[in-house]
Amino acid sequence: MLKPEFLGSFGSKTHYSYRIRCQYWNLKRKGSGILLIVLTLYGFSDGALRNFILLKKHLAIGVILPPNTVTEVAFESALVRASMESKKYNYVMNIRYAQYGDSFAASKAACDLLASGVIAIYGPTDPYSADAVQAHCRAAGVPHIQASWRPPPIRGFEIPSPPGFNLYPEAVALSEAMAQFVKDSDWNTYTFLYDDDEGLIRLQEVLKYAPSTDKWLVRRLKRGEDNKQLLKSLKARGQTRVILDCPSDRVLQYLRQAHDVKFFEDYMSYVLMSLDAHTLDLQELRHGLSNVTCLRIFDHSDSRTISYLADWNSRNPNNIKLPNETHQITVEAALATDVALLITDSVENAPENFEIEPEPLECDSDKKWKIGSEFNELLLTNEITGITGQISLNNSTGDRTNFDVEIMELSNSGFNKIAKWRSDTGFVHFRTANDVSDRLAEIWQNKTFKVVSRIGAPYLVEKVPEKGETLTGNDRYEGYSKDLIHEILKETLHLNYELEIVPDKSYGSYNKDTKKWDGLIGHLIERKADLAICDLTITYERRSAVDFTTPFMTLGISILYSKPKPPEPELFSFLKPFSVDVWIYMAAAFLMVSLLLHILARLAPNDWENPHPCDKSPEELENIWHIKNSCWLTVGSIMTQGSDILPKGYSTRWVCGMWWFFALIMCSSYTANLAAFLTNAAMDDSIKSAEDLAMQTKIKFGTVDGGSTSSFFKRSNVSTYQRMWTAMESARPSVFVKNNDEGVERVNKGKRQYAFLMESTAIEYQLERHCELMQVGGLLDSKGYGIAMPFFSSYRTAVDNAVLKLAESGKLVELKNRWWKPPEDAPKKCVLEETTEEGASAAELGVDNVGGVFVVLGIGCGMAASMGALEFLWHVKDVAIEQKMTQSEAFWAELAFALSFWETEKPVEHSRPSSSASGDMASRASSVLRSAADLFNIDMFNKH
Repeated sequence: MLKPEFLGSFGSKTHYSYRIRCQYWNLKRKGSGILLIVLTLYGFSDGALRNFILLKKHLAIGVILPPNTVTEVAFESALVRASMESKKYNYVMNIRYAQYGDSFAASKAACDLLASGVIAIYGPTDPYSADAVQAHCRAAGVPHIQASWRPPPIRGFEIPSPPGFNLYPEAVALSEAMAQFVKDSDWNTYTFLYDDDEGLIRLQEVLKYAPSTDKWLVRRLKRGEDNKQLLKSLKARGQTRVILDCPSDRVLQYLRQAHDVKFFEDYMSYVLMSLDAHTLDLQELRHGLSNVTCLRIFDHSDSRTISYLADWNSRNPNNIKLPNETHQITVEAALATDVALLITDSVENAPENFEIEPEPLECDSDKKWKIGSEFNELLLTNEITGITGQISLNNSTGDRTNFDVEIMELSNSGFNKIAKWRSDTGFVHFRTANDVSDRLAEIWQNKTFKVVSRIGAPYLVEKVPEKGETLTGNDRYEGYSKDLIHEILKETLHLNYELEIVPDKSYGSYNKDTKKWDGLIGHLIERKADLAICDLTITYERRSAVDFTTPFMTLGISILYSKPKPPEPELFSFLKPFSVDVWIYMAAAFLMVSLLLHILARLAPNDWENPHPCDKSPEELENIWHIKNSCWLTVGSIMTQGSDILPKGYSTRWVCGMWWFFALIMCSSYTANLAAFLTNAAMDDSIKSAEDLAMQTKIKFGTVDGGSTSSFFKRSNVSTYQRMWTAMESARPSVFVKNNDEGVERVNKGKRQYAFLMESTAIEYQLERHCELMQVGGLLDSKGYGIAMPFFSSYRTAVDNAVLKLAESGKLVELKNRWWKPPEDAPKKCVLEETTEEGASAAELGVDNVGGVFVVLGIGCGMAASMGALEFLWHVKDVAIEQKMTQSEAFWAELAFALSFWETEKPVEHSRPSSSASGDMASRASSVLRSAADLFNIDMFNKH
């Protein structure tokens, strides 16, 4: 009876084929009876015939590998399975051992295998030794099959494929897959780390397919040495996306070094080029926040893979350490199985008339295998499905084409498949947007976001604690920035955060000497913070260093300047519209026209009228245009009041018409000039725009040093702004300030000799609290404030969407009103004046401005009262003479009647009073005067 090991394993040693032939002939010599008994025991079934190896033809397949490898077990197990399933052939592994990189031993092993008679040779796995073996196989016409990476051939030096084949994915196609992954992931800046020459070759192939706009760094790692200094320098440069090309047994070493220098933290993305990276135990790195991605070329969960792994563990005569799980299977072992499948399947599917007879061949001989070319053709044209998927070879190069590459991402549960790439179809993604969101939410829940800001009202100020209150954490601060980031992270995204103040209190500027950023931007680049929020302007320079959200506030640069002091009110300011000369000329014109009118009226016959219209033949004519009426007409005309009497002569009417035309022009000019004068009095005639600032040298102007406003002027191509920047740079003492508060203080104390250029939102805030300040001109540019974060932050989209949501809901406007408007109980509030198109405010006129008009009115009324008194006394004199009365009697009689306001008719003559009547009249007049005095609260005439 046959031994179990004889039935189950063949060719595990070098001379198994010889032992099998000996045992076969021994059985044959013992007679056909034994053979008949054996056939009877197996029931003459097809299965018995397939498993009865003595009836099959033996085909040896040469293998060159290092001793005691999983690859040996995988290859032999595949041959055993093929032998059990084959009806005609028994496949035997004829192995020779050669250490990795020992091309001499590999070459000698190839000659030994060719001399023993093999139908194909597999191995070795290193490309240098494989070239020597391939040369011997090519000379003998025996197929040589590899399953390891080899560089693409140099153009012009391509070698025809037969008899060389390679089941490892083609180098160019694999590099194309990597380049496509980088492109689909929106990587435009990345670092390529490698530790051998093969990695540099793979890099060149990747960059061939990368967009020309990509920015990349290439650094070589030192095998077995400390690379922390190199990794530190990469971290300082802000590199966050790394392609690591090294063998799988050195991946953990490099990742641990990166972790030690904090180059394996949040914002970092690593792509492991090794196709065996999925076999690594990255348990210690799973809970990090870095994104780790690797490539693999076969599905671990496939039933075929599981079945072959079971075969490996059932056949392990040398107790080689084998994988326990399918995810531990290396590419080399999987490809070794596929090589065995390709060879055996090609033999099984050969034409019936194709006889495969191995021949012993010598390396020093020119003899070739007779059917070598035909068998090579069978291998080229045969397509199978193995552990690593569909296998088809390029007819011209012998390389594997149309393979699948699975993209695996590390999570808390291990590597998960997120996409698949195929050379003819490209990428197919398996994750939905919800899957990505859930994955990110899982990461964020274990993270406390560090938010960096700077002190500056109204964005962030230190909160003043109440009596007995102790403030800690985020409660130490208040302001617009604090409320906004709380709404975004805590209320909208439900994430934890911690506010920090940047030590240097700087927004962030680039130092060309140190080639580093400071302030908020520097904190983000060095990964000391996750977010930065304040009045941080989005600029091109900053945008090249960090990422920004959608602006949460739009603004522009404007000019902050102090209001001019209101001019001292002048009593006779109403005279300002005309100069003194004009007033003198107008007075002279008034007198001359009045005199001319009087003279012409006396000369004009039509202005002499009949004093008694009923008398048709008057003896005398009367002319009413004496000097008083002439003056009255001219005064009434220029005052736009007119007159009840008008001239009738041609000459007098003509002179009146000319005077009216003169009065029309002068009155209109006065009215218009008065309005313009009042407006100009309220206007600041010093500067009205940036152009005015640039064209003068008296008023100095400046910005915050190192801020976005100074960068705007420094980089502007507009001649006006260039001139302003030159003036600011050359000004001594310096016109630059450290922050906005210092700039506002300098404007207040500058006595209108300093203007400050700052953002319009900050100006709005200051104008609400400093009534003595004003904004000059419009906006010089348009920009926005945004929340900054490091490049490639996984939470950028979430924060950006939260900002948009707050904008749509009106929450951003509400927050701005809360912190820009002074509180209701504020002791001082400024009323922002509406400005005209010229930029001046429509100021009200006070008594001081028009007091002169009242003075003129008072003087005029006083003169009228004086003339009335003189006229009254003159009339009393005439009455006394005409009525033969004493002046005293006439005075009291006229006065008594004048003060009798209820009397409307006056007698022409007063009756002459007696002495007693005269006393009564005097007494009556005195009584009337006292009553009038009491009415006007004055003390007059205490006695007669």
